[in-house]
Amino acid sequence: MEMLLDKNQNIDVICQHKKDGSIAPMKVRLQDEDGEYQIFLIKAYKCLSRPGSFSMPNGISATSHTWQFECKIMVFNIETSIFLFYNAHDNFWRVDISPAHG
Repeated sequence: MEMLLDKNQNIDVICQHKKDGSIAPMKVRLQDEDGEYQIFLIKAYKCLSRPGSFSMPNGISATSHTWQFECKIMVFNIETSIFLFYNAHDNFWRVDISPAHG
C-alpha cells in the first residue's frame, strides 16, 4: 500500500487547539493508491513554525499564518516522518513526505 501524496492536495487532520494558542496534530487521514482512506495516529510531533515569510526546502511557501509540523507515524510497523502544513488563513492542512527533509 502506497500513499498518494500531492503537496497541493488538502488532507484531513484531527488536531487539538490548546488554550495557549498552539496546535497539536493528533491523527491524519491519507488516501492510498486504491483510493482507500488510511488513518494514522501521530506518535510524536515537533512544531517547526517561525515568524515571517519563507520557503521550505521542498518549495512550499510559508508565512506567519502557516503552521508546520514534523510528525512521526507508523506505516507497516516502520516509523515514518511526514511534514504537515496548516494554513490558518484558509483553514486547510497539507502533507509532504520529502527526501529533502532527511
